[in-house]
Amino acid sequence: MKNLRMKAARAALDMSQQDLADAVGVSRQTVHAIEKGDYNPTIRLCTAICRVLGKTLDELFWEG
Repeated sequence: MKNLRMKAARAALDMSQQDLADAVGVSRQTVHAIEKGDYNPTIRLCTAICRVLGKTLDELFWEG
């Protein structure tokens, strides 16, 4: 399932996929794969992404 909430949160901060990748220590391809729904990130990576984007796990990753 695509993660459009993560993509929207990143875009709202005017961050590129590369900017987010650099901030959390992964490749741009990993960020792309998460947003596309092809990669299920670890909880550690999820929390790092949330911290950078200023969102909660529920806001970005919980199916609801």
